[in-house]
Amino acid sequence: MQSYDVIIIGGGVVGSAVARELTRYQLSIAVLEKESDVCCQTSGRNTGMLHAGFLYKTGSLKAQCAVEGNAEFDRVAEELDVPFKRTGKLIVGFTEEHRERLKTMIARGEANGVPGMELIDRARMDEIDPSAGGNFAIFCPSSGILDPFTYTVALAENAANNGAHYHLYTEVTGAERLKDGRHLLHTSKGDFACRWVVNSAGLNSAKISAMLGIPGYVIQPVKGEYFVLDKKAGAFAKIPVYPAPTVRNTFDTHATPTVDGNVLVGPNSFNVEDGEDYSVSQSGMDGLQESGARMFKHMKREYYIRTFAGARPKRIDPATGEIQDFTIECRDEAPGVVNLVGIESPGLTSALPIARRAVKLIAQREALQPNPNFNPIRKGIRRFSEASREEQRKLIAENPDYGEIVCRCETVSRAEIIQAIHNPLGVCTVNGIKVRTRASMGRCQGGYCETRITAMIREELGKAVTDVKLTNGDSYMFTGYVKGGEQE
Repeated sequence: MQSYDVIIIGGGVVGSAVARELTRYQLSIAVLEKESDVCCQTSGRNTGMLHAGFLYKTGSLKAQCAVEGNAEFDRVAEELDVPFKRTGKLIVGFTEEHRERLKTMIARGEANGVPGMELIDRARMDEIDPSAGGNFAIFCPSSGILDPFTYTVALAENAANNGAHYHLYTEVTGAERLKDGRHLLHTSKGDFACRWVVNSAGLNSAKISAMLGIPGYVIQPVKGEYFVLDKKAGAFAKIPVYPAPTVRNTFDTHATPTVDGNVLVGPNSFNVEDGEDYSVSQSGMDGLQESGARMFKHMKREYYIRTFAGARPKRIDPATGEIQDFTIECRDEAPGVVNLVGIESPGLTSALPIARRAVKLIAQREALQPNPNFNPIRKGIRRFSEASREEQRKLIAENPDYGEIVCRCETVSRAEIIQAIHNPLGVCTVNGIKVRTRASMGRCQGGYCETRITAMIREELGKAVTDVKLTNGDSYMFTGYVKGGEQE
């Protein structure tokens, strides 16, 4: 049995933010993550928006954390070496009814402390982004875009480099209290003991909450499907474009450029039973094609390169079905438990503010001693594609592996792949390499490079080729031998 001061259940963006914040103190910390990596579920299946905070009820935790997280993100992105662009955002309208909703949104944004929101006409929209649909719009200058994969990985790697222990493929299956007051967590990889448990299990947060002695929460998974458009489409998209909110104060399909030059169109939104079913439907894609074209004038099938889906873990009132605020709590009936339930959008923006509130709950109950060795700085893998010609020549001179391009679509070198294989979390899947380097994210979607990446994982880690996985479970890249092939 392994023992720690604090164990975090769930290593997504919020769980990893909590881990990073806790490493500021002299504590032994573990993160239990049931997937093969920290960005396999909600944290890696979203739009990648840095929200401003104008959509959420004034005084709510969602509003407070979004505004706080937005304001600090330039510093955070620099500390963690995370690509980030403060692009602003357009929320567009077509009718007078839309105009009134946008005015209401501006008023709410001002009440929440969102700076610089203004209602603009079509001429001003054309100056900002002529590819945007709509007759008028709100312009919100503080919104931005980031890579959710890179951000989640960066938080986790920084936490790990500061002493947090990540246990992947480790699913919590039960919990009990020991006679000495500690928690005993039963997992797929054995038992773990700790003084404090932080529930950051996302889609499974209600289930884990009940295990830890706080029953009654209901999580409704809300699925959203997306198109990923080629960088040729990205050349036209300058700013995220959202439609005017619905009567329920939610958004339909929007078009969002990524920090790497693609465009995401989506999501749609519908309740599902299984939040981990990430398949997409033809009807959903057809709907996105129609609604996406209203937001982005260059919505063409020739630009489509991929589809994907994600699910938001919305906490709902079991009596009314209404969506509730974030839950960040400690309860007397469950001592030693920090409970984070219903952390959905704007969870990416709010990760560090949520983490600080979680740590504060622990600090209110015991004295925490600062860690004098805490280092907030994390350096990511140097992208060969972003270096100047002179810098590329220097990189190749220092390490010839930079001169071998493995992924042609994204210009990812062998040197970058090797660095990703030896990442601080020990992730060794093909998708794990993908989210750390962008290898296989281009036009061919891995048709050229995935077999080469598999071979490199095999070579670097001494694995059999039949042991290399795409992601989790039984997702083996190769499971047998072709006719006439040589067996090892």
